[in-house]
Amino acid sequence: MSTQLERFRKDLYDWLPHRADALMDLVDALTSNTTARSVVELSLSPEFRRQYPSVHDGIENLFVPTSQKCSSKERQALELDLVRRLVVPYVAIPQQPFWLMGTDVTSAPRPFARTLPDRTFVYQPNMLNDSKPVTIGHQYSILALLPEKAPADPPWIVPLLVNRVTSTQTKRAAGLDQINRLLDDQKLPFHKDLCVSVVDSDYSAVAYLGGVARHENLVTIARLASNRNLYQSPPVHSPDTAQGKGHPFWYGAPMKLKDLTTWDTPDDAAKTTFTTRKGRIYSVYLDGWHSMLMRGKLAIPMHQHPFTLVRGQVLDEQGQMVFGHCLWLTVFGERCSELSLLQAWDSYRQRYDLEHFFRFGKQRLLMDAYQTPETQHEENWWTLVQLAYLQLWVAREQVCKLPRPWERYLPAWNTQAQKSAPPSAVQRDMERILRHFGTPARNPKRRGKSSGRIAGQRPGMRTRLPVIKKAAAKLPQRQRAP
Repeated sequence: MSTQLERFRKDLYDWLPHRADALMDLVDALTSNTTARSVVELSLSPEFRRQYPSVHDGIENLFVPTSQKCSSKERQALELDLVRRLVVPYVAIPQQPFWLMGTDVTSAPRPFARTLPDRTFVYQPNMLNDSKPVTIGHQYSILALLPEKAPADPPWIVPLLVNRVTSTQTKRAAGLDQINRLLDDQKLPFHKDLCVSVVDSDYSAVAYLGGVARHENLVTIARLASNRNLYQSPPVHSPDTAQGKGHPFWYGAPMKLKDLTTWDTPDDAAKTTFTTRKGRIYSVYLDGWHSMLMRGKLAIPMHQHPFTLVRGQVLDEQGQMVFGHCLWLTVFGERCSELSLLQAWDSYRQRYDLEHFFRFGKQRLLMDAYQTPETQHEENWWTLVQLAYLQLWVAREQVCKLPRPWERYLPAWNTQAQKSAPPSAVQRDMERILRHFGTPARNPKRRGKSSGRIAGQRPGMRTRLPVIKKAAAKLPQRQRAP
């Protein structure tokens, strides 16, 4: 009887459209990589049975559009086919009454790639104190499924869609396009089932929330800045509306998050606790206001979409606030009343698993290490990283934990407290797993020496391209923040 990992590898091999044998070896080399610091070094892995030119040849031919005009639509169709064939069959139906998803962006720095098109100024964390957190490169938006887990389980995610944010897009527009494409696909279970999406404060703009409001089965939990101004629902019976005079009231009394005197009495309250990795127990106090509203635009009437406002405070054992500010969340969607305050809080806390994925992808899967002057090849590489991470996720139950001598006493390696291994542990043991299960890829065959360039052919130097600076005035109106 075949295991889940064997079926996944067979489905992955059948899904690869071109250069399936070389790409399968490349994915195996990437999932078992513990030493390579560049993409070409993966050709030295025992899992990659070909020569180093096959690395770039496989990446280049992962996606080959029929024409440049149809490139975007064909890539989107390929991505949705990946979700149908390599994700949905291997994801267990959640025990909670909804699918939990998360959306965020990460940067791919390319400051010295002067011939790479569509480079912009992107966010770069962990800079020096006297430097601005900005670099030059690309940004990628990731829409991922956040599977259910116990408190001690590692931060696994299931990446669904990985797309580059173009210079004519904002991160909100890219995320909106991803969630729309995923929920509009009638072949996926997310089309009808209740879905909850957790995003950071950049996605709390009207341009994003108003765009996802058309999905009746989607609830969006977004963080709000502490200086936002919200409004209560207008009174049901008003003298002006009763006589039919004047404009109807769309908004009630304002509620300024930074002004305590404008707050009304909460409609709901809850309390919970959580334990940190160091064993500290913190208390969480949640307050909720129902039927709140935010200002919209002419094309986005936000007064038609009431939401639940949640305020979270984290206190230590002495009753002091752990963080400098409280956390404000908006639970937005037609079915937002189906989520309790505790469910909204727990769902948003799991959003931080995306940050672990970004760190692991860049440190262990060479996510931003591929050097190429072609944006299409760079996007192909990010898709390969997504496939490698999916294979690690499917193989998490097959791993034999191999802690280092200094890791044996860490709580994370306690088999009783943790049902599955973390991504780094799976990657450490992946070489043994691949030897045990084998590969569906065929053995390489020598094709002889290439004829090379024609005598006298000179391709010339590539054109140096300028860095594109995004400006709010040049972006479409629907992508701007309020």
